[in-house]
Amino acid sequence: MTTSTPAVGALLRTWRQRRGISQLELAGRADSSSRHISFIETGRSRPSEEMVLRLADHLDVPMRERNSLLLAAGYAPRYAQTALDDPSMEALREGIERLLTGYEPYPALVVDATYDVVAANRGIVMLLDGLPAHLLTPPLNAMRITLHPEGLAPRIRNLAEWRGHLLAQMERQIALARSEPLRALYEEVSAYPVAERAAGVPREPVPYIALPLVIEHDGHVLSFVSSIATFNTPMDVTVAELAIETMLPADPATAKYLRSLGD
Repeated sequence: MTTSTPAVGALLRTWRQRRGISQLELAGRADSSSRHISFIETGRSRPSEEMVLRLADHLDVPMRERNSLLLAAGYAPRYAQTALDDPSMEALREGIERLLTGYEPYPALVVDATYDVVAANRGIVMLLDGLPAHLLTPPLNAMRITLHPEGLAPRIRNLAEWRGHLLAQMERQIALARSEPLRALYEEVSAYPVAERAAGVPREPVPYIALPLVIEHDGHVLSFVSSIATFNTPMDVTVAELAIETMLPADPATAKYLRSLGD
């Protein structure tokens, strides 16, 4: 009988159950046997480093947690976590800056795993104009700024729908990752009071391709459809947790207004 580390088996079992996958199904995906998976989960067998990473991959374990699995199994972490202001991240920072600037006058920003804003362009700054200082004190948090009753919430015409979309997005992320900071943020923003106007706002007869963010700015009603992108094949925890959100004008009036601001 090999020596084992029960901790890694328990963690892997938790991730498997969270994903709703049986031992037999996981074994088939990982080219193993259900008996071997059972032995790993109960601590009767210590998985190799390769097996830990293979199981983590098939269980869609976030990169940060893959390091935790490796440590629990007695191996060194595989993925670095480099601060964005580190000199080695200069190319990444410059690339992000060029991307955000190139997207202007339309809004775009980059957030981390708990929605703290790490970079934003002038389109975002425009939308935040007039917000109280306590919401704009670094680190800015995109969810807090959007849903806080003193933030953008009173300006959002379809707040009930947009709020529901954001909270559902956070719920999916919490289900995918063991993130106590994200859960704490969710509990905070979901408890914010919702203005009565958010209960029902007449829809404008516009054939939107996706749920838009309909928001007031300086007497104008702007509509945006957002998209979110992540970095492909990241090898660093910090990079893996970055998300780039771009906001595309959802109607000609919004596009015309934003272009006029850049003239």
